Amino acid sequence: MDRAYGEELDLAAIARQAGCSRYHFLRSFRAAYGETPGRYLTERRIERAKELLRATNLTVTEICCLVGFSSLGSFSARFSELVGVSPTAYRAESVRAGGPPPIPGCFVFMLTRPKVRNSEEARETSRD
Repeated sequence: MDRAYGEELDLAAIARQAGCSRYHFLRSFRAAYGETPGRYLTERRIERAKELLRATNLTVTEICCLVGFSSLGSFSARFSELVGVSPTAYRAESVRAGGPPPIPGCFVFMLTRPKVRNSEEARETSRD
């Protein structure tokens, strides 16, 4: 979940990988981490959004999508609930505090896009 925070959570698939039922995994996760997998993932997404708001010039909507939220409204509501201010206000506070100059969004997208396989690898994989 920490590496794939931008992807949709499939609790059943994670439980299968852990070798237990979905419900047992949920109970075990909560016992180990003190929160549900969904809540844990949301907090990781918000942490990453805070980093992006401080360090990049991406729009709030772009950040919302990058960290795995499908709705700007739900992202802003959860961000405000967990952080205490809206994403826009959080960025403004960071700028006032004199943070580093923002990284251009084009660099962020270039460095975070999925790796493109060479054409021969792609053809071999598509035949399989």
